[in-house]
Amino acid sequence: MNARRPFPQKILIYGVYGAGKSTLARELSRRLGLPWQPVDELTWEPGWKEVPMPVQRDRIAAICRKKSWILDGAYKDWLDVPLASADLIIGLDFSRGLTLRRLLRRTARLISTGEVICNGNRETLGSVLSAESIILWHFASFGRKRRRMRRWAADSPGPQVLLFRTPAELDNWREELSPVSAEGRAPS
Repeated sequence: MNARRPFPQKILIYGVYGAGKSTLARELSRRLGLPWQPVDELTWEPGWKEVPMPVQRDRIAAICRKKSWILDGAYKDWLDVPLASADLIIGLDFSRGLTLRRLLRRTARLISTGEVICNGNRETLGSVLSAESIILWHFASFGRKRRRMRRWAADSPGPQVLLFRTPAELDNWREELSPVSAEGRAPS
């Protein structure tokens, strides 16, 4: 990113489960002063009840109409909404082995600590062993999400696309990133 150009104000972070989307969104929100909206809070009600898809679309559309935002993911049924207004897509195209290890480690921690994930929901051994397991979702979506990110990077649907294939590539980019002032420009 050129330090003299305004930094993108509408950022979609995309990748498979376990890639680190929420962690990156939290960090970018803090460093850049942009509001981060955790997608899980918009898509899951208490008791892991999925929000109906039309309501999810409306919630995402309301966020995407704002001046600035960071989303830490996108579901295929409303992916078109943030794509239509994003200034930047950050693709975390990490290996299956790395993302699966991270996901397993995070899931084990969440189960053992009972930490709330969103809207009062917690991971349990039962949820991990169910047909709706985040582990199964990882396997089911990995190839599709990877192909999508690589297609965007090769021929962007509109917004700029930064595709990171390793955590080291992402770390190098983050080290070069300057905090952004309220006007959307990197400080001189």
